[in-house]
Amino acid sequence: MANTERQELKRAMSNKDVLALAFGTMIGWGWIMLAGEWVALAGILGAILAFAVGAVLCIFVGLTYAELTPALPLAGGELVFSYRGLGYIPSWITGWMITFAYVGVAAWEGPAFVTAIDYVLEIPRFGYLWTIADFDVYISWVLVGAAGGFILAILNYRGIKSASIFQTFATIALGIGGIVFFFGSLANGDFQNMLPAFTGPQGLVAVILMVPAMFVGFDVIPQAAEEMNIPLNKIAKILIFSICLAAAWYILMIVSIALAAPSAIRDGASIPVADSFAFAMNNPIFGKFMIITAMCGILTSWNGFIVGATRVLFSMGRAKMLPIIFGKVHPKFESPTAAIILVGAITCVSPLMGKSALVWFVDASAFGTVVAYFMVALSFLFLRVNEPDLARPYKVKGGPFVGGMAILVAGFFLYLYLPIGPGALLPVEWALVLGWVFLGVIFFITAKLKYKDVTPEETEFLLFGKDYARTGSRLPQKRRSGSNVH
Repeated sequence: MANTERQELKRAMSNKDVLALAFGTMIGWGWIMLAGEWVALAGILGAILAFAVGAVLCIFVGLTYAELTPALPLAGGELVFSYRGLGYIPSWITGWMITFAYVGVAAWEGPAFVTAIDYVLEIPRFGYLWTIADFDVYISWVLVGAAGGFILAILNYRGIKSASIFQTFATIALGIGGIVFFFGSLANGDFQNMLPAFTGPQGLVAVILMVPAMFVGFDVIPQAAEEMNIPLNKIAKILIFSICLAAAWYILMIVSIALAAPSAIRDGASIPVADSFAFAMNNPIFGKFMIITAMCGILTSWNGFIVGATRVLFSMGRAKMLPIIFGKVHPKFESPTAAIILVGAITCVSPLMGKSALVWFVDASAFGTVVAYFMVALSFLFLRVNEPDLARPYKVKGGPFVGGMAILVAGFFLYLYLPIGPGALLPVEWALVLGWVFLGVIFFITAKLKYKDVTPEETEFLLFGKDYARTGSRLPQKRRSGSNVH
C-alpha cells in the first residue's frame, strides 16, 4: 500500500457549521405545504404528539449515528460504518442507496425553488416543452431551477467552507422567519382556530406516517465528519441536538398555523403557511415573506443533500468501489470535484421533469434512506460485538437496547413503504428504485472487474486511512479520544 494514493478532504467546519448543516438539511420545503394538513388530520395536539413520537423514534436511529460518527469520522458515513460492521457487499448496497436518497431529494429541490419564486414573483411562461403528470413544463421555468442548482454546485465546488458559510446564513434567515411567523400568529391569530385540538387515533397515525420524511437530513453529519475541525466527542451531541431542534421547529410551525387562520383558509390554500399568515396579518406581503423564509429552507436542504451525496460518491470512488475519478479532490479547493459536477448536473436538469413528477423521486428516495438507517443500526450492533475495543469518543449507554430499537424503527419505516404497508410506494416509484438498483449492479460489476487486483487491505486503507484502518497503523489513543480536534 506504500504507493497507494488516498486523497483527503479539508477540515474546515466549526460547531455552528455542523449544526447548520444538519438542521438546515432537515428543514426544507415540506413544512410550508404540509403544516396545515397535519393540523387538519390530527388536530394541534395530535400533530404535536405525532412529531414528538417521531422525534423519539429518530433519536434511537440518531444515537447509533452519534456513536459511530466520532468513532469513524470519515467521508461516506453509512458506507464506512457498514463496511466496518458488515463487509464489502452490504457496504456497497448501503452507500448506493443513501446516494439515491440524497440525489433524489436534491433533484426535487429545484422545482420546489421555482415554485416558491413563482409565488412571490410570477415567472413568465414561455418555451413550452411538454406535460408530465399534468404539469406543463416551460423553458423559462426550467432555467430558473437550473440557475439555483448551478449556484449551489459552484459554492460546493469552491470547498466545504464556502458551502458552510452559505448554509449558516440561510439557516439563520430561516429561523428568523419562523420566529416572526410564530409571534405574528400569536398576536393576531385566534385560539378558536385551534379547535378541535385532537381528531382521534386515525388522524394521529396519518400524521405519524409523514413524520419520518421530515427528519431526514441529520444523517448528512457523518458524510462531512472528515471535514469537521471540532473535538470528536462534540459530534454526537450536535447530531442529537439537531434532531431535537428540528422537532421543536415543526411543533412551533404547527402551533403557528393553527393560530393563524381557521380551517377553511388552511385547507383551501395553495401554500397553507403563506396563505394563513397573510390572512392573520391581513396583508398578502406576509404570505410572500413566509415564502422567502421557505426558500431559505429549500436552499439549506438542497445544499445539505448535495454535500451528502457528493461525500458518499467521493468515498466510494476513493475506495475504488466506483471509478476513481470520484475519489479525487480539487488541488486548490480540496473538494470532491467529479462528484460535485455529477450531482450538480443532475440538479440542474431535474426541473425538466416538472414539479409533479419529481415527487416520485422524493418518495422513492425515502426508501433508500430507511435502508441505510437499517444497515447502520445493524452495523452498530455488530461493531459492539466484533470491535468492543474500538475507540468510541461517545459511547451510547444501553447499546444493545438502543441498537435493537433502532433496527425496529428502521424496520417499521421500511414496512411503511412496502406494498403491504400503509404508505406503499407507487408502481412508478418502485420502478425508480429498481432502476437505481439495476444501475448499481452494473457499476458494482464494472468496479469489481476494473479493480480486481485491489486487495482487502488496500480497500481497508482507502476507506479508513492509516488512523482508523484495522490493518494499518493507528494514532495514539489520546488523539482519538475526542479531547482534541483531528
